[in-house]
Amino acid sequence: MSATPDKTDLLNCLQHWERYTPDAVYLTQPYPGGKVVDYPWREVADQSRRMASYLQGLNLPAGSSIGLLGKNSAHWIMADLAIWMAGFVSVPLYPTLNAETARFIMEHSEARLLFIGKMDGTTDTWNDLRHGLPKDVPMIGLPMSPLKDIPQWEELVKKNQPLKDVVHRSVDALATIVYTSGSTGRPKGVMHSFRSMTAGLYGAQEMWNVTPEERMLSYLPLAHVAERAVVESASLFHGFRVYFADKLDTFQQDLKRARPTLFFSVPRLWTKFYLAINDKLPPRKQRLLFALPVLSGLIKKKILREMGLDHVRFAITGAAPLPAEIIGWYRKLGLELLEVYGMSENFGNSHANRPGQVRVGYVGSASPGTQCRIAENGELEVKSPSQMLGYYKMPEKTAEEVTADGYFKTGDRGELDELGRLRITGRVKELFKTSKGKYIAPVPIENKLNHPKIEVSCVTGPTQPQPFVLLMPSPDAHKDLREGAVSRETLAREFTLLLDQVNATLEDHEKLDYAVVVKEQWTMENGFLTPTMKIKRNVIEDRYLPSADSWKKAGSKVVWE
Repeated sequence: MSATPDKTDLLNCLQHWERYTPDAVYLTQPYPGGKVVDYPWREVADQSRRMASYLQGLNLPAGSSIGLLGKNSAHWIMADLAIWMAGFVSVPLYPTLNAETARFIMEHSEARLLFIGKMDGTTDTWNDLRHGLPKDVPMIGLPMSPLKDIPQWEELVKKNQPLKDVVHRSVDALATIVYTSGSTGRPKGVMHSFRSMTAGLYGAQEMWNVTPEERMLSYLPLAHVAERAVVESASLFHGFRVYFADKLDTFQQDLKRARPTLFFSVPRLWTKFYLAINDKLPPRKQRLLFALPVLSGLIKKKILREMGLDHVRFAITGAAPLPAEIIGWYRKLGLELLEVYGMSENFGNSHANRPGQVRVGYVGSASPGTQCRIAENGELEVKSPSQMLGYYKMPEKTAEEVTADGYFKTGDRGELDELGRLRITGRVKELFKTSKGKYIAPVPIENKLNHPKIEVSCVTGPTQPQPFVLLMPSPDAHKDLREGAVSRETLAREFTLLLDQVNATLEDHEKLDYAVVVKEQWTMENGFLTPTMKIKRNVIEDRYLPSADSWKKAGSKVVWE
């Protein structure tokens, strides 16, 4: 097979696979009611060109921003391709945004048009978000869009001939504006070029030998750079097949349909899988079974098959820290789980673990072409071939976050081992000082607080003599409490034991004074979590810190809000 002459442009990659493997299936989409449709490269390219033809006919100014809202789907990727083919800039929006943030992104990006894709109003924020969409911006409905009174993709594709002259801009031209998830305030528009969207994929090829025979399941938000890089860009670059998930209830079925050879997930989901297996097969029993020579291999394979990961060649975790003990557990099962590190500002291309060179608890060494250093204040600074063009309409912020010699200030504190592998030790801005004048890094402590009945934790305590932790119980814990399967007293004893175990590993000034079990679930919808499921510390602390003095006076090891 001929090599793609220029892979710095994803449209060139699409044209390559269309030319050389036109009938190979690229995208597999499940629809409501059980229907599953395969879209070969030829069909993806044809539909994208037809939509690009329609977009050009709207006579929008060259380089206009076009919004793309919806859950992952085959047509999300086709719409992205169509936007580029027509010479425009795509602006993805998370399907879990609130109305205010959606309005801000649409206005700030000056979007001239909006594609609305798969949304249902139950597992996303459509019912609220729709009220933030500007009334004067025209819309197009992708398949599975909740709006049927706007022009629909299928109709427009039928009516328009494929665009003959696809617009190929400079590889350094603006391709997309990715808005950050807003964990520290209002989202910033990160500008990426066609070059920065593919620069990291050459290194991935070198590190992991990705081939067109791979299979991936796409279910994390394509509006985030992680899924955009690992799934959309990588599949176009390498030519492999992408399957989509239908809904949460069918996730296992979707996973087994895809039989992925590469799998990407975030720490919160890796932790859920881990706790679910431990619930069915307790750790003590695992240790006994794993010690038996012949049975050990069979049990481990069965566990991976149960999770739908038995065909996985290697798996990736990123976007936030995953506790070392959980990474180690997966690796003992035989899953090549590799931690990677990157940011929106470098399109996720910064550091990665290589097979055979993994040090658990470290995010690996700099990816090919990437340079890194630790500043005097302990902050990691990175110069990546995938570095952003800057923040949209925020030149002062760009200048503030990029050094004079071109390194991006990540905001993360890090340290390097003797082989140059990086360990993230916390966020520079997340450090807080207790009333005793001692600095606390919350993330490493939170990573130790693993319990099947805890969904999320937040270590805090500025102005308090010792830090404390807020614990959000898991949905299962709430259910067990409601149905009387477990009592508050039992959970309090378990959480007290957990605190004692964690405190035994901490310095005196880090030891957690007490734990607070919060009433409210922290979600993306109520603003406590970002769309990538990271906690918004400022929001959580504003809500809970005013009660810290009274909780301290209560004198209990576990306080129920």
